[in-house]
Amino acid sequence: MGAYFSQFTIFIVAVVAIYFIKFYMENGDDFWSFFSRGGNAVPQDSLDFNETIQLKKTAKAEKYSRKKAIMNNTAIFLPRIGKDFPGFNYPEMQRRVQTTLVSYLRAIDQENPALLMGGGEELMTSLKLHLNMLKDQGIHENFDDINVHCTEISKYFKDPGRCIITFQSALVCHHNKIKAGEVTEGSEEIDYETKFEVEMVYIQDREKVVNDGEMAMGYNCPNCGAPVKSLKRKVCEYCGAAIQEYNIKVWTITSIREI
Repeated sequence: MGAYFSQFTIFIVAVVAIYFIKFYMENGDDFWSFFSRGGNAVPQDSLDFNETIQLKKTAKAEKYSRKKAIMNNTAIFLPRIGKDFPGFNYPEMQRRVQTTLVSYLRAIDQENPALLMGGGEELMTSLKLHLNMLKDQGIHENFDDINVHCTEISKYFKDPGRCIITFQSALVCHHNKIKAGEVTEGSEEIDYETKFEVEMVYIQDREKVVNDGEMAMGYNCPNCGAPVKSLKRKVCEYCGAAIQEYNIKVWTITSIREI
């Protein structure tokens, strides 16, 4: 009797699962709206075309403007950082990360690398490469009304010669991409909630850096954009351009990426 009941239960669960899979495949984003309405889905055949489009837009807007949670490990890593760097001023570093992040996005919006504030040479190179990519594709990327909600430490890495602090920042803005006068991504009206990862590097001793080539990952030639494989290089091995020496014993923001 028990075995029969167990098989019957599995059968019922399988039928319910198949129903929801079929519902999702037929309704797409409305699948999630089904739950937000307490399971009271609106039958598609009871709506006219404009109402159906509006429902889909609303579901998309809810997903686009949903606040993003960040990984907050500040309470774990800040005591370790304070022990390694007694003069480390966390509020000041938070402000620095946020200022650089906002300036990075405004530089993209204005297509002007000179607006970047507080980043290292490798971050500037990354910004220029991003702008060149957008230009080649005929795309203008907008970031307006940027407001950073919070910034916290997510990771802290240390080995002989270098330390890396990874921050995460959550922010809201108006974001879209425009090509040939048409908005291809994002919206000009809907708030865009997103988060970014910002890396800050401190080189204590260039000679002691482990995996020197790995450390230089993300550090690019300012002329041709080729990766610099060693912190000790003075010229690019690809184009021969001079490479600015990596700052040591200074916290430098080296990368910013959306996550």
